[in-house]
Amino acid sequence: MKHVDFVFGLHAVQTKLQRHPEQVQEIWLQQGREDQRLQKLQKLAASEQIATHVVPRKELDQRVKGRHQGVVAACTPSAVKSEADLQQIMDGLQEPALLLVLDGITDPHNLGACLRTADAAGVHAVIAPKDKSASLTSTVSKVACGAAESVPFVQVTNLARCLKNLQEQGVWVTGTAGETQQLVYQANLTGPMALVMGAEGDGMRRLTKEVCDQLVKIPMAGEVSSLNVSVATGVCLFEAVRQRAQ
Repeated sequence: MKHVDFVFGLHAVQTKLQRHPEQVQEIWLQQGREDQRLQKLQKLAASEQIATHVVPRKELDQRVKGRHQGVVAACTPSAVKSEADLQQIMDGLQEPALLLVLDGITDPHNLGACLRTADAAGVHAVIAPKDKSASLTSTVSKVACGAAESVPFVQVTNLARCLKNLQEQGVWVTGTAGETQQLVYQANLTGPMALVMGAEGDGMRRLTKEVCDQLVKIPMAGEVSSLNVSVATGVCLFEAVRQRAQ
């Protein structure tokens, strides 16, 4: 039997049906729930000729861990993009590239939240190393609320080499590091750019940091020394969005 991922939650399943219906094999819906959003999902599945089963909530609870909101879908795993796919994305851009690079983000909840933020900010691709990094899972899809299906997620063998290749194409690499003096609000974040976020605590790996064209930090006024990586990603990405809109 082929490996399947269980995608769950209204947003995640609806986005999967809208963007990649060919990946959805069958769907289970909670018995007794008659709300409009579930009915909309059922119609969408029917239009794609995907089987739906109405089952007791207990059966859904047994299939997945987490808030399923009355819907679970069995899907073929989402394809992680390669460096060749990244080059295709770069070649097809009609505007300055905005890329998010996650160096050493191992928590699937953080990855899901970062994907959701990236989608909201209009990021063209999220890049991560293959080693010591979370990959696309059902938990990531649930937390991302559909963004795991809409934002290309690229995993590369050698992150530093990938960044150097992007630099050769005119992409400015901005890393985040608490020890630098330059605030994110002082940096130029316009033009083709890759924003690199490191793991909480450890930050970026040394080789990644050495490749960066500039380092920035978020000013911290309180007792806490750092923000959750997904929150910090949001702060930095939307400062880039603000600058690029002017």
